[in-house]
Amino acid sequence: MRNIVHRHLGKVVAGAAIAVAGTAVMVGITLPGTAGADETGGTGTARAAQQSGQDQGQGQGQSEGQSQGASVAPGVVEQAPAEGKKGKGRDPLTDDEIARVEKIAVNRQLFDTSEDVEGDRGPQTLTVDLADPEAAEVDDPDAPRRAEVTFYDYRDDTLVTRTVDLDSGKVARTDTQHGVQPPPSKAESLEAATLLIADPLGAGLKADYKDATGKELTSTDQLLVSGGIYRAAPGAQPAVLDKCGEHRCVRLFPKVKNGPWIDARSLVIDLSSRKVAELQL
Repeated sequence: MRNIVHRHLGKVVAGAAIAVAGTAVMVGITLPGTAGADETGGTGTARAAQQSGQDQGQGQGQSEGQSQGASVAPGVVEQAPAEGKKGKGRDPLTDDEIARVEKIAVNRQLFDTSEDVEGDRGPQTLTVDLADPEAAEVDDPDAPRRAEVTFYDYRDDTLVTRTVDLDSGKVARTDTQHGVQPPPSKAESLEAATLLIADPLGAGLKADYKDATGKELTSTDQLLVSGGIYRAAPGAQPAVLDKCGEHRCVRLFPKVKNGPWIDARSLVIDLSSRKVAELQL
């Protein structure tokens, strides 16, 4: 039996070889490099990734409840930092600009009424990008320079996009959307992995990790983790994942550091309800 599972876990998945099929929609998945992945044994429900494109139709069900973060101590919204190094025209945002617009975009009202992936006060930052120019500004070399900051508010499952004018230092526009799920941020993928490790359904992942390394898996620091968004489809199972799409649900692609991938594609983490469920493939 050991020899059978030994061939199972350690198969290296090259590039984007983990394909996702069926009704579950995976969005914007980027996997870490596979260099250094060894062939090692594995057991448990989280089998090693060795089958490219064999993911069958995915299921999900009702994700009950809302984010369960405990109350936290009062927080403070920091003042936007002073202007530092500035880009010009369509130059990428500088580090100083990114830090500044993040502070500008989160005003007191947004901070006090929102919740991040860990249940703390304030929205979860997803991306900070240079905004596209307005139609009338496309050929204008002196067009205003703006940044778009996207947040996810776990308190009510809302995607918030704020456009900041870099010259005036003011929020020019705010858009809110429900049911829109961009790819998970690094912080969200790590929180999903934390929830999985702590959940009984993470037993297979921990067993495979021990087979690969001889050590216990206790922390996300022991893994390289990337993830993709999972959406519900009518009739798919289990029912606990029915709200995926309205809720922010993630499937993970964990990799042992300097080792093999571990197949956790059958497991879905609902970050909004903080529940883990296993797909009935």
